[in-house]
Amino acid sequence: MSILVFLIIILAFIVSIGILNEKFFHIQSDIALLLFSLLISLVLLLLRDVIKIESIGNFITNLGEFGFEEYLMDGVLCFMLFAGASKVNMKKFKQNLKPICLLALLTTLISSFLYGLLFYAIVLIAGIPMDIWMCILLGCVVSPTDPIAATGILNKIGLSKNVCSIIENESLFNDGTGVTLFIFVRSIIVHSGDSNFAVLMFKEIVGAVAVALVVSFLLFKLIEITKEPIRYILIALLDVSLVYVICEHLGFSGVIASVVCGMYFSYAMGKIERKVKVIDTKEWYEDFWEILESILNAVLFIMIGLLVLDIELSQYVLIIVPVAIVILILSRAVGVFTSTVITGKNIPGNYNLKEFVTLMTWSALKGGLSLALAFGTSEYLSKDVYNIFMNVTYVTIFFTVLVQGLTVKKVYFKLEESKAKRIKNRG
Repeated sequence: MSILVFLIIILAFIVSIGILNEKFFHIQSDIALLLFSLLISLVLLLLRDVIKIESIGNFITNLGEFGFEEYLMDGVLCFMLFAGASKVNMKKFKQNLKPICLLALLTTLISSFLYGLLFYAIVLIAGIPMDIWMCILLGCVVSPTDPIAATGILNKIGLSKNVCSIIENESLFNDGTGVTLFIFVRSIIVHSGDSNFAVLMFKEIVGAVAVALVVSFLLFKLIEITKEPIRYILIALLDVSLVYVICEHLGFSGVIASVVCGMYFSYAMGKIERKVKVIDTKEWYEDFWEILESILNAVLFIMIGLLVLDIELSQYVLIIVPVAIVILILSRAVGVFTSTVITGKNIPGNYNLKEFVTLMTWSALKGGLSLALAFGTSEYLSKDVYNIFMNVTYVTIFFTVLVQGLTVKKVYFKLEESKAKRIKNRG
């Protein structure tokens, strides 16, 4: 199947699902794309099994095999992260720096290992052929929250700016922790590479930040001397793509580097705001990144839905799927609880400990990066274990996006009511 044919199919999905949702269902747009693309994919699977025409079967199979990992990791991820990071409210980021850092680092670390330990207990009981490090590796895959899902969904459902800021900023940074931890555990499994997590983490983060700041500083000088708004966009695209490639080549975190690029450009553009308003009167720069983010988000959610066409069910699926969801919520809650206790009494949003843990646990959406990491395990895991990874990751994404994504607004407003009553009673 050619790229153009695949693009036509993706666009047809986005347009048709979008119009149907707008007219009849009124679900948040990104969630609707994921939900209905999954339903359409299940119908296509049924047709493939019933019709049994080779050409149709091959066409349906090819839809699910169309390079998701390459599209995300080697293509659009850096641009999506840059777009999300460029909208970061720097004032609120500085205000909530301590809880954001603890959530991004400590929560991801705790939840990944706790998830792995709990999953290993189930593995021993069910007799599934996985050792403890494989289980922890699975925890590294599903524990990090997804910045693309967070910015694409939570920003549009009415949460306060302060709450959205914490959720988005944690999501933007904890993927770096998750990827670094993934590399560390993977090196133990395959007996290669640097097995010192502290050194690996330092290298990934410090290297990424250094490269991002240096390259962004130099390229932003070009923005300061040009009077062409379209060139602003081209320089930003050059910046994030160049930084991402350099970091991936040097073994630094391209994910963190892309986020730093977006935040740096947002901060630097703010400093020359008067000049930008004169030169870019139609706000092409901001509109470009808003539109690009919307398009790439839509394509990503459709591709995730189509991936069900290429996933082979594990023989243990009925055991691992429900258990995996329970373990996911429990390990996330423990991680958030620990980080929040260390944060101290100044919990963001004036929540108490229980309220904040509930909100941050239920708003932790997973997305494409987890799938990309899971895909990468096929090189060194057996087929049975790889299928378990894919089944668990896929169901985790759908549960968090569909179930948690559709209900987090209700949870948020109930927590706001609880907070208001508590403050009123105290007053």
